[in-house]
Amino acid sequence: MFKFALIFLGLSLTSCQHLEKNNGEKNDLKVSAFWVQDTLKEPNVGYRKINRFAPVLYKDLIIVANGLEGLVAYDVLDKSKKWSIAIPKGVEAPGAVINSRLFIGGLNGVFYSIDLDTAKIVWEFDTRSEVVAEPLIQDGHVFFVSGSNILYCLDATNGRQIWVYNRQDTSAQMTIRGGAKPSYSAGQIYQGFSDGSLVSLNAKTGTPNWEVLLNRNTKFKDIDASAVIDGDTIYINSYDDKLYAVSKSTGSILWKSDFGGATPPLVFSDRLVYSSSKGHLMVVTKKAGELIWKVSNLQGISTEPIAHKGLIVVGESQGAVLFYDLMNGQLKSTFDPGRGVLGRLTTDKNKRVYFISGEANVYGLMVEYTNKNSNFSFLE
Repeated sequence: MFKFALIFLGLSLTSCQHLEKNNGEKNDLKVSAFWVQDTLKEPNVGYRKINRFAPVLYKDLIIVANGLEGLVAYDVLDKSKKWSIAIPKGVEAPGAVINSRLFIGGLNGVFYSIDLDTAKIVWEFDTRSEVVAEPLIQDGHVFFVSGSNILYCLDATNGRQIWVYNRQDTSAQMTIRGGAKPSYSAGQIYQGFSDGSLVSLNAKTGTPNWEVLLNRNTKFKDIDASAVIDGDTIYINSYDDKLYAVSKSTGSILWKSDFGGATPPLVFSDRLVYSSSKGHLMVVTKKAGELIWKVSNLQGISTEPIAHKGLIVVGESQGAVLFYDLMNGQLKSTFDPGRGVLGRLTTDKNKRVYFISGEANVYGLMVEYTNKNSNFSFLE
């Protein structure tokens, strides 16, 4: 199995069919950095590492991880460094927090539980394969998939293995670097794999309930986006293929869109907002996947879309952070950190935006409307 980073793929971006990226009115939204911090102790003079960690806000701390050295925590107010934890080969994927515990996987193949109050490692679990996917914490268990396509269920308290589901792909087909965060609903875990399959498993035993082969591409079959569950429907994005709506109970396909991607869709009201591997950001109907609006020519792979002050915000792996009007796809503002953004953006209670850039710098952005008549409260 060959792993390739999303950032290094040559993308064939389609021409704009609806809105070009730079056509928006940007005169009523101001985006500025109120702080920036280099998370590396030493400059990275070697080959570029991938930084996809989503900043964690915990009490008065902002915790970030980079793909070289590991974890570091800063005071979110005065920006002083509070502690760091070295993790060999670094951390690429986002983590999960419950109470005072952070759960993350390292590029050294070890999965960690870390106490954020003491900055101490509580337990470790060796997967013998790098972990590049975000974990799920549910009912005292932690679920995650390793780089070898193995889904683990561990006791979140002590790291003891409860069950394992092995779906190792022994074919020589190339796959996209990454993995899907597990999803949970009504006692079932829903997991996408690099062979293009979506599998429903019993959360207590790991016994499969059903599986469906979605992505049948001859080049990349990956499902690296977590399943989004909305009522009786699962929405799941498949790299370079389709966005699928699937029956939660049977796994049957209800409908599929024209484009697929590597990040999960955002559900809002009767709409889905998602990005594609072809450089699109799209809004479609939940009922049938019918297109409402689409922007094209995003630079590289865009991050998971988030809602913020009536806006849809995404980062470009080879460009900037983009702020779009949800209703019409109009570009309202941009912020370019240099070297792109690959990790999901985080917001705080004051509606500030935080992210780590491709250069391993952590940013805090202030997003303000300069036009007092602007009213985008419906997404608050």
